[in-house]
Amino acid sequence: MKLSVKVDYACRVLAQLARTRDGDELAHIEELAKAEDVPANYLVQILGELRNGGLIASRRGKQGGYALARPPESITLLDIVRVIEGELLELNASTGGQSGKRVNQVWREIRATLEAKARSYTLDKLMPKPTEEMYYI
Repeated sequence: MKLSVKVDYACRVLAQLARTRDGDELAHIEELAKAEDVPANYLVQILGELRNGGLIASRRGKQGGYALARPPESITLLDIVRVIEGELLELNASTGGQSGKRVNQVWREIRATLEAKARSYTLDKLMPKPTEEMYYI
């Protein structure tokens, strides 16, 4: 199991959208790309997948942009991975041979544990914390 850079970028951009959710304005690709250090041309593709997966909404035109389609506390890390990559841990194990059935069972248990943990983290927990005020002397 190896999570792609695309999943990392998707998580960071969604966290950024969650952070700016309270405003009335929609986020623009250039702003998101700069804030999260993601290549803008790659971000277009990621945002399209997130929109098709129902995690974000978009509007075209001069007043257009991107916003979360659901509240941050209802979008899980598992949701993000599934939209971008599919299953968190894809199983191709055979049940053949003397040990195959047990090995397959163990991998299914591991997948269930990973999915439960990824489901426990919601987007609001990925949002950056507001920076504390700094006082210089």
